[in-house]
Amino acid sequence: MANQYTAVIKEDGNWWVGWVQEIPGVNCQESSRGELIVSLREALLEALDLNRREAQTAADADFTIETLTL
Repeated sequence: MANQYTAVIKEDGNWWVGWVQEIPGVNCQESSRGELIVSLREALLEALDLNRREAQTAADADFTIETLTL
């Protein structure tokens, strides 16, 4: 099952700006809508990877992984 996220997108003058509403801090600005979608996906992947690494570092060496399905 693929995870789904919601991009909030708007055209602002000569720019397209967007935010991933479920993940604070994931936002981008590009000159076209298509480029914006690509940048948002890349930023989201980077943020999720960073969050995973930070959580595992904070837990130290003695932890387990549990999958949560909503």
